[in-house]
Amino acid sequence: MKDKKLYIGYSNDLKKRIEKHLNKKVRSTTNRLPLELIYYEAYKTETDAKEREKKLKYFGNSYGQLKRRIKASLNA
Repeated sequence: MKDKKLYIGYSNDLKKRIEKHLNKKVRSTTNRLPLELIYYEAYKTETDAKEREKKLKYFGNSYGQLKRRIKASLNA
């Protein structure tokens, strides 16, 4: 993203969700284009995915760990 911030969200159809973002159909990212997928996690249940999203969005230890894990991708 041009503002260098991470977008965190969940979807049951990743390809369709990315397409919506790129076609400016998601209000939260319309002004933050261009976007690039650099990391995703897959979960068996929606409950697990929502729980992980919540942990990441509230910028706790999980968020810091994720940023350290993908540091090289963020700087590329």
